[in-house]
Amino acid sequence: MTSPLVTVPWLAAHLDDPGVIVCDVRWYLAGPIRGADAYAAGHLPGAVFVDLEGELSSPKGPGRPGRHPLPTAGQISALLARLGAGKDTLLVGYDDAGGGIAARLWWLLRYLGHGGGRVLDGGIQAWKAAGHPLETAVRARRPAPPLALAPRAGMVVDKHRVAELAKRPDAVVLDARAPERFEGKIETVDARPGHIPGAKNAPFAENLVAAGGTFRRRDELERRYAALGATTARTVVASCGSGVTACHDLLALSLLGRDDALLYEGSWSDWAADPSLQAALGPA
Repeated sequence: MTSPLVTVPWLAAHLDDPGVIVCDVRWYLAGPIRGADAYAAGHLPGAVFVDLEGELSSPKGPGRPGRHPLPTAGQISALLARLGAGKDTLLVGYDDAGGGIAARLWWLLRYLGHGGGRVLDGGIQAWKAAGHPLETAVRARRPAPPLALAPRAGMVVDKHRVAELAKRPDAVVLDARAPERFEGKIETVDARPGHIPGAKNAPFAENLVAAGGTFRRRDELERRYAALGATTARTVVASCGSGVTACHDLLALSLLGRDDALLYEGSWSDWAADPSLQAALGPA
């Protein structure tokens, strides 16, 4: 199996496979409910909760860009050991945002050389729509020995590299945030509104057939990213608010065979915090 996506029928057939671990990575930018609360209220049978901020990110601090700095190899090695994952284990992440959060797990495993990350297409909504049950029990997992992981530094760029690429005609910087945040109409999270000058808006939600739904057909994704210049550009960078939903655009590009697109780790939360960098307002 080579696709980064798995379907509900596939997962239902492999739910008890010891080589498959289902990960609930639900997370919410704002609101009264937390991902852990959603997990406790009901999750896929046997799923384990993986915390975006505590396990799929490093703590914020000096020298760490943005709101969700990338975790270290040691952090992910410890996570995989906790889950009982080996080098050949498939880790299927799901959420209730069409993969907008689960794609971070998929991308991190690629970045750290594991490659066993997958995303459940359609997430928990598709699972329930197919008539499959949820459970509230938390099943114990047997830990596994830590794996030796190493980051592929070439998959990540910083604000200085993004500033250079955004000016080049053979490069495309994609911003996965919703249009109202990209255009600077609203900004309730980061230091100032707007977007990276020269970036193009590629809302991750438009990769889906509907909000929280499954991915669009390949031909539809092809047209979308071709219109953005991302299928022919020499270099493609994905950005968002903090380097999370940008991974959804990277997943969509991977479905099109473009596995060389890069992640701007700190994304807008990093760029906006630097007053020496300009912010653009309005449409691209």
